Amino acid sequence: MAASKAHTIAFPVSGAIALGDLPTGVKVVLCEVCDADPNAVTVDALARLQLTARRQGCEVRLRRPSEELRQLLGFMGLAEVLPETPD
Repeated sequence: MAASKAHTIAFPVSGAIALGDLPTGVKVVLCEVCDADPNAVTVDALARLQLTARRQGCEVRLRRPSEELRQLLGFMGLAEVLPETPD
C-alpha cells in the first residue's frame, strides 16, 4: 500500500520560526498559538509564515488564539489573512 501525503498538519508556535520549519506536501498548517505572545512581533512572524505557506500552495490557520491576539490581528487588518480554525 502506498503512503499518502498528509493534507493537514498541526504544530505549536513558540520561539523563532524558520523557513525550514514549514512542512512540505500539506495543504493546511494548523498553528497552535494559545501560548504565543499577543504582540506585533508574533503577528509579523505569523503573517510571514502565511506568505511563505501560500507561495508553497499551502494555508496557515490559527488554532486557539487568545482574545488579545484576535483583537491585535483585527486591529492590524490581518484577521482574514490569518484565519482561525475551529477546535
